[in-house]
Amino acid sequence: MALFARDRDVVPAAGMPVSGLAREEIMMGERERSMSQPATPGGIDAFLGKGTRVTGKLVFEGTGRIEGQVEGEISAQDTLIVGAGALVKASIVGTIVIIEGRVTGDVTAHQRLELRAASRVQGNISTPSLVVQEGAFFEGQCSMATAETNATRDKTDPAGALRRARDNVATATATAAVAAQS
Repeated sequence: MALFARDRDVVPAAGMPVSGLAREEIMMGERERSMSQPATPGGIDAFLGKGTRVTGKLVFEGTGRIEGQVEGEISAQDTLIVGAGALVKASIVGTIVIIEGRVTGDVTAHQRLELRAASRVQGNISTPSLVVQEGAFFEGQCSMATAETNATRDKTDPAGALRRARDNVATATATAAVAAQS
């Protein structure tokens, strides 16, 4: 018997009982089949590859990935990934924004912003959830509280609301450089 049923032409459908095949063989076959299928709603809907240069306004209705150069404005209704080879000079607004390359401009992520290890961001960021990996570089102002977050926090901590209003710290000023230790 060949490893992972590679000598068989038929890959069984999910849930279909097959005699002679181990469960691991079926799982492997399903994974190989799903990896070869075109992008689904969970995959990447739009891709700007290396060598691509765009000036103006980009609007992604699904998940998008940028590996080229963009100058202007970028809007993403789903996830936006700025790849390691990307050079972006634009304001970015998206639901989830993942930055691996270079961004100069303001970034607003409605759910989460991730700055990966090789990323360099110069500009203001606004997000309720921020993930910064070791080695990432960020210079600018960071605002992490949304209107809903402030309202909830003010109800549970009225003294904190007064202190924030008095000190005007709704937006935290931060200059951060996280250097990777070699």
